[in-house]
Amino acid sequence: MLYTIIKALHIIFMVSYFAGIFYLVRIFVYYKDTDAFTEDKKRILREQYIFMARRLWNIITVPAGVIMAVCGLVMVFLNTGLMKTPWFHLKLTFLVGLAIYHYWCWKKVLKLKELNGSTLETANIKLRQANEIATFILFLVVFTVILKSQVIEYWWQLIAGFFVLVFLIMMTVKLVNKNKKSNKQQ
Repeated sequence: MLYTIIKALHIIFMVSYFAGIFYLVRIFVYYKDTDAFTEDKKRILREQYIFMARRLWNIITVPAGVIMAVCGLVMVFLNTGLMKTPWFHLKLTFLVGLAIYHYWCWKKVLKLKELNGSTLETANIKLRQANEIATFILFLVVFTVILKSQVIEYWWQLIAGFFVLVFLIMMTVKLVNKNKKSNKQQ
């Protein structure tokens, strides 16, 4: 029963963590979008985005990430057999990628604070693409956990499916951005 409760908490805080990460990178995009605004509007919006990013990071994303990680470690402690399964090693590999992405987000939050209203040096398109990284990691982790040993058995179909998914998401983003640009010009 304890393991199941810890697992439920792990999932709940995983959802909270990813919600924070998804929205945080959108805030970076919105901040960058202000480059073309008038100085007064830019200053007001950038102050608000910095405030939102710091609050989101400090109140939701990091605490949820810590609780998610602690629950994950407790589950490994309670079920040491996980460390012997290939699918779990694959999940841990994806989590290393998530840790790198988390670090990148943290550096951007610190950079926003330092900018004091200046522009982000990262191109808007790069920020929009970076916004999808967490989505890909989430897909990889969830499919690995749900499919477990089948991930190892059918790895090439999953990789092919993953690349199709990446392609579809990228094309959808490009289509939405194209429509957004054409609507602005009208």
